[in-house]
Amino acid sequence: MNHQATSGMHWLTSSFGDSAEASPRELSELGEHLARCRHRNHRLFTLRHGAGVLGGFMLARIVTSALVLVLLVAALLSVL
Repeated sequence: MNHQATSGMHWLTSSFGDSAEASPRELSELGEHLARCRHRNHRLFTLRHGAGVLGGFMLARIVTSALVLVLLVAALLSVL
């Protein structure tokens, strides 16, 4: 059999007998990365959260208003 070696980087998923847990250095770098992402996206998250809250508030009022309107029209049609 002729196996041709490929050049370049390879993704290794084996722990080669070592602990499969993340090292303290990896956890520290991950924490720093998440802190940077959280800081960078804070305004966008706040804006999205506010839009979601406002949308939920308005949706509840729209459904109630539509229900009241339907009941009012039904009452007017039953009188006529």
